[in-house]
Amino acid sequence: MIKGLISLAFGALSFGIIEFVAMGLLPYFAADFGVSIAMAGQTISFYAFGVVAGALGIIFCQRFNLKRLMLVIVALQLVGILLTPMAQSFEMLLAGRFVSGLPHGCFFGVGAIIAQRIAVKGKSNAAMAIMIAGQTVSNVFGVPLGTFLAHAISWQTIFYIMAVWDVVVLLSMLRFLPDTGHLEEQSFLGQFRFLRHRAAWLVFGTIFLDSVGIFCVHTYVSPMLTGHVGLALEHVPAVLIVIGMAMMIFNLLSGRLADLFTSGKVTFYFLILALISMLLLGLAGGHVMAVGIVTACIVPAVLFGVGTPEQVAIVRCARGGELLGVALGQVCFNMGNAVGALLGALPMEHGYSVASITYIGALPLALAIGLIFVYVRCDEAAVEAARDAERALEKEA
Repeated sequence: MIKGLISLAFGALSFGIIEFVAMGLLPYFAADFGVSIAMAGQTISFYAFGVVAGALGIIFCQRFNLKRLMLVIVALQLVGILLTPMAQSFEMLLAGRFVSGLPHGCFFGVGAIIAQRIAVKGKSNAAMAIMIAGQTVSNVFGVPLGTFLAHAISWQTIFYIMAVWDVVVLLSMLRFLPDTGHLEEQSFLGQFRFLRHRAAWLVFGTIFLDSVGIFCVHTYVSPMLTGHVGLALEHVPAVLIVIGMAMMIFNLLSGRLADLFTSGKVTFYFLILALISMLLLGLAGGHVMAVGIVTACIVPAVLFGVGTPEQVAIVRCARGGELLGVALGQVCFNMGNAVGALLGALPMEHGYSVASITYIGALPLALAIGLIFVYVRCDEAAVEAARDAERALEKEA
């Protein structure tokens, strides 16, 4: 089990770096292709467009063997990775980013199901956390490494390194990932049946809104630390590394807690922690530097802390349409990222202080807490009972 989960974590690391590394490469894209920084920002948007398109395409993958499908997904990402540094024009660069994003939702959708199937009974959240840990690690060293290499050699270097890494991922999955068979046979329309139930929409809404709220602040964490908390610019990279480490710790911690309690309850209390930290960052972070630094680390760490229980909740809510469910969860996450960045820019564009971002982000975060509270009170027990009954039938069979 562990070797299979580690191979999934290797893949998640690759997807995490390829998704987020572009944020530090925008000046290099702009210089190489003669476009503005704002135009270079489309490389982030086109990756998100690819995620959405890939999520729509996953509805045709229901009948494929899961392990073989995972190998195809990683191979498609490898194509996108290679297209990106080989681009001869800005349009080709955007195409490479789009292709790189296509398999993103599919990877986490298929990976979530495989992780659930190979997990020891009662450890499904911990198994999911191991897979997602790869994505959190990418924020610790992958993104800073890409920026460093762009400055020292070229921005293309990190993509060629990740292409080699993707080959390693393919080989590790071929060797260690167990064959977990196919999904339960469903008609085309049957994959969408779970969308008739409120529980799935409550989880989707929670993912979108907590991503909006947290990315509203995290996108502008550097100006927040320097302009509000008062940290010297040269010390910001150190804090960013600590944030990445906190993401990894919160992710692994939430997996264990969700196995002890429930996915919904852990998400609820983690989001409350994020809301309190966000408000403290705005109210006290500018007066006490230690408070500002600690809360600036906790807020984004919670986002990856709730990632595991939210994905497990989706798998359990989306019976018969698990692939589609987890892929749509990735769409909600990425769209929340984009909307949060837009909302965070608004107060600064209108002359307000950077600290005001925390109050803007607190509103969608509070709404997310409300949605997950309703899920825990009204739907989670029924969802868990249905899953236990299904597993009992599988065991008897």
